[in-house]
Amino acid sequence: MIHTSTNQLPRTLGLWSSVALVIGITIGSGIFRSPAGIAQKVPSPALMLALWVVGGLITLCGALSLAELAAALPQTGGFYAYIREGWGRRAAFLFGWAELVLIRASALGGIAVVFGEYLLRSTGIDPVEHYVVARTLSAAAIGFAACANIIGANVGAAIVGVSTLAKFLALVLLVGASFALGGGRGASVTHLTASASGPIALGAMGLALVSVLWAYDGWGDLSFAAGEVKNPQRNLPRAIILGTLALIAIYVLTNIAYLYVIPITEIADPRTPLVAADTMMALFGQTGVVLVSVFVMISSFSSLNGSMLASPRVFFAMADDGLFFDAIAKVHPRFKTPYVAILLAAVLGMALVMSRSFEALTETFVLAIWPFYALGIAAIYRLRRLRPEMPRPYKAIGYPVVPAIFILSVAAFVLNAFISDPIPTAITFALIFAGLPVYHFAFARRDQRV
Repeated sequence: MIHTSTNQLPRTLGLWSSVALVIGITIGSGIFRSPAGIAQKVPSPALMLALWVVGGLITLCGALSLAELAAALPQTGGFYAYIREGWGRRAAFLFGWAELVLIRASALGGIAVVFGEYLLRSTGIDPVEHYVVARTLSAAAIGFAACANIIGANVGAAIVGVSTLAKFLALVLLVGASFALGGGRGASVTHLTASASGPIALGAMGLALVSVLWAYDGWGDLSFAAGEVKNPQRNLPRAIILGTLALIAIYVLTNIAYLYVIPITEIADPRTPLVAADTMMALFGQTGVVLVSVFVMISSFSSLNGSMLASPRVFFAMADDGLFFDAIAKVHPRFKTPYVAILLAAVLGMALVMSRSFEALTETFVLAIWPFYALGIAAIYRLRRLRPEMPRPYKAIGYPVVPAIFILSVAAFVLNAFISDPIPTAITFALIFAGLPVYHFAFARRDQRV
């Protein structure tokens, strides 16, 4: 039986607000910071661009599959609801537990770190020398985003929409200026065809894909707020698919622009990891560096705000479903938003942003959440078999091959992580599975359908 919430959230997000939310959540720090790390692991322009395409195709397979679940189960909580309906409440609790202790706080922290760093950089202050100030600004950004989203989903979505426009203009400027002005400032198409200095291991490509997937992550976050989307059977699939296709085009074009202006050996230089700043320096000098710093700051804040809008709905849905503490399900009497869940996510994010590095936050996030993405997508097969009568306004394009491609890709990524980086990977999964005893001691008695 499909669960129906007793505390309904108003449906206020339309199609274009939802598309903007997908793009706004996704385009954050990754496209401005990840290329340097990818180039270090895969020092080949062709392979680097191929990874961005592969990452986009994997994401698209996930999005095309997710759209079926989002249309059939337009409930607040997104992947939590899909996992619950497909695999039971124990598995759903485990996802929510991972969201609580690892996933969402790591994401909010990682995005906020970049916001704080670039806010200082835009004013000419070195964030490395002023670490505490940068992290304090990051924590303040999380707090501001929480307040905006407590006031209402429309407020949060409006911020994302405005910031998304700014991000598009920033990337259009970077790409357009690279091709229009780069020729006179050292850019060359030979940068795009340079050969790697040596053989590239398959494991290195797998690790580079981690950074690519961080940049693409966000494609499924709209589903967390599915209970607040107008006409979800029509708007959710469209928003997810349109947003993902736009992201693939944006990311590939941006990386081509980077490589056209700067040789991959310079992109891979660990002393200058801010490839967007280096590109703008080559084109416009120091003014370009300041300008791109402001753009990245806006982009990161938009992503932070969008993530804050979407993710607390998981905790709300869990509590309302009897799988979390009842207080988490409270809806604000005036603003009609899950304010306790939003505050919980904000507090955890602030704690991590003050205590962990950007690399640790992003790596933990990617490794922890993508297996649950695969588990949620795999629910398509189970639900089609067990509930053939379920209304499906949209059916996954390419079923059953497209969902299988996504699931197998995630399995390969996790296996590579265990082989290439075993200790952090094992710790991450140990923390996730620590949720099993919590479930059995605190919540199993509430449910006899396990």
